[in-house]
Amino acid sequence: MTTRHLLRLHAPAAHFHDGFPLGNGWLGAMAYGRPEVERFDLNLDTFWSGGPLPPEQGPSPAALLPELRAAIAARDFERADRLGRRMQSSGWTQAYQPLGFIEWRHTSGGEPSDYRRELDLARAVTTVSHDGGQLISFVSAPAGVLVASARGPLELPAFTSPHPVEMIRDGEWLTITGRAPANVLPDYVDREPAVVYGADAPDRDGTVAAGMGFAVVVAVQSAGSGEVRMVAAAADGFRGHAVRPSADTAELARQARRQVEAALSRSTAELLAEHEADHRGYFDRVDLSVPDERAELYYHFGRYLLISSSRPGTQPANLQGIWNADVRPGWSSNYTTNINLPMNYWPAEPAGLPELHQPLFELIGGLLDTGQDAALHHYGAAGATTHHNTDLWRFSAPVNGDPQWANWSSGLLWLTAHLWDHLEYGGAPELLLPALRSVTSFALDLLVPDAHGKLVMSPSTSPEHHFLTEAGNPAAISAGAAMDQELVREVLTRYCSLTDDELAVRAGKALSQLRPVAIDGELLEWYDRRPSQEPGHRHLSHLYGLYPGTRITESGTPDDYEAVRQALATRLHHGSGHTGWSQAWILCLAARLRDPELAERSIAILLDELGSVSLLDLHPHGGRPSGYIFQIDGNFGAVAGMTELLVQSHEGTVSLLKTLPGSWDTGSVRGIRCRGGHTASVAWSAGMLTSAAITAGSDGRLVVEVPGDTPPLTVTCGERAVPAREVAGALAGRRRMTWDATALTRYTLVPEGSL
Repeated sequence: MTTRHLLRLHAPAAHFHDGFPLGNGWLGAMAYGRPEVERFDLNLDTFWSGGPLPPEQGPSPAALLPELRAAIAARDFERADRLGRRMQSSGWTQAYQPLGFIEWRHTSGGEPSDYRRELDLARAVTTVSHDGGQLISFVSAPAGVLVASARGPLELPAFTSPHPVEMIRDGEWLTITGRAPANVLPDYVDREPAVVYGADAPDRDGTVAAGMGFAVVVAVQSAGSGEVRMVAAAADGFRGHAVRPSADTAELARQARRQVEAALSRSTAELLAEHEADHRGYFDRVDLSVPDERAELYYHFGRYLLISSSRPGTQPANLQGIWNADVRPGWSSNYTTNINLPMNYWPAEPAGLPELHQPLFELIGGLLDTGQDAALHHYGAAGATTHHNTDLWRFSAPVNGDPQWANWSSGLLWLTAHLWDHLEYGGAPELLLPALRSVTSFALDLLVPDAHGKLVMSPSTSPEHHFLTEAGNPAAISAGAAMDQELVREVLTRYCSLTDDELAVRAGKALSQLRPVAIDGELLEWYDRRPSQEPGHRHLSHLYGLYPGTRITESGTPDDYEAVRQALATRLHHGSGHTGWSQAWILCLAARLRDPELAERSIAILLDELGSVSLLDLHPHGGRPSGYIFQIDGNFGAVAGMTELLVQSHEGTVSLLKTLPGSWDTGSVRGIRCRGGHTASVAWSAGMLTSAAITAGSDGRLVVEVPGDTPPLTVTCGERAVPAREVAGALAGRRRMTWDATALTRYTLVPEGSL
């Protein structure tokens, strides 16, 4: 068996974030690797507290908007923050919930020796091995079940849920039913009761206003030849974000039991082969091989996590993917739109997993619905808006809290960029035009002229960051923060490129008057130079234009490009990057800045300081026993960043080995998707390109950029030489070549004389 994609450890998990995550997109199981009694924490992607959102109550706070804008214009930022708080909603998002955990005895007695546990990323299988036996486990997407197989006692497992449940043991079957909480307050809200369960009985149709039902069904079976196996399935009452959920637990139990029965009718070998083929259909599309084996494994682990937590028809991966053990998880384990949710999907297109983007697109569709009400109620604005938090029920209003995070209203503008990326990489997102129309309408209503007649977004915040007023007090709300200006420019530009309707005419006029981001030696976070409360802040929002945006490029906007470099240096000098996702963003920026030393430093920090023993991304959290909490975004951001080190495609070229780390002197990568629908593979040795292959995504001129020290290249298609020529426009130390390509045709590039 190959060990390239094998994560091997020699002790069971001490904490939840040390476990091995298994998942099929909707059913998640965290395996601890215990040698005698294994533990699996179970989740369903749709199992959340709460229910569909009721209409906003009370008078519209939009009436405060003129007063708020006047306070901003007068630079009375303390008053602006006070008014901003009055424009918030009274509530918060709901919380992603655990189902509970299974404990299954799979080995008889004794303290085992020669212990190890392994997660095979290519097969999506965990193995616990020791001198007393072996346990293999997987979560199958085709079968919809958790399967665990061993050669031990035939014992029905124990199940523990944090929720009130009914439990029925019937021979070799265990059935658990219960309900989610009707309301859960975020872990940062100090108020009681923090968790409330509904006392209402289901209606005649089995539905409730809040607190969906759930069922877990587990069976054990002697499967022949000494094998004993456990099979588990789960179902919950989610029926749609605007539809009352079901609490008909008897029916949910029947659904889960049917899945278990179907799996039990087949051999473990059949189930495993089917599961592995399904998983490899995604995993085998891309491969990376570099001398740094830990970095290589971290890259593949990130891809594995996305395959395991986001599939067509599921919910998007949340702050913890689909793995959570807490009723009040960190930040509700919700969808945080000001970095974490977008970062989860940064690798989807380039890393060959475009279908896994679909759950995010479905969420955007729901937010266009609920966000319309939020835009009108809170701002009197057209279109739709989403603030920094959302959840299963598509919460869109500003939550009740500090304006530095609660009042940021550009979440839907950012999420819409993912629809555009899907288009650029060769997809056809049906939602793109209506989504852009909606967020363009909202953005136009949020723009006001500044003192010089330039349009700025007002109100505006830079996510989760305070500046200091002239009196030295922290404040968050002003106008025209860099990220908001970047997002507005991006949205308006893209809408104008797709249509010429009346809204596009308005957008085009606004673009001509939009104030650019400010530069004063470095790119400024706000529209003028002002002290920040935290110079080493974890968010890098003002640098959006370089990454994940594409407006700022080395060749196209050199002044802005250098201003980003200086702004990042300032952040780093003051200690930014102390969370996993923040360090992953630094890695992505380093790739675009052609800074391989910074990239290597970021990768080392992610591995050595901000990763668990099982490579899960960590966020410092003083309230946790380990001092950290698992957040999945850094795992995904790292995949995107490592990909950008080797292949970039945002400047009109397929750019190879642009930011090659020094320790990656030899290696290869294949299957990387590029804008234009192209796919690239590249190999290198001693730091120099040795071969590349590009499959064209469309007919027309294909431009490839390579390191300047690359020997002259020959382009072939099969046995035929393809006329190619060098062209101008390459960056310093780089070369560009071009040829006329045919869609879906593979072209090979090798140094002359090496054929």
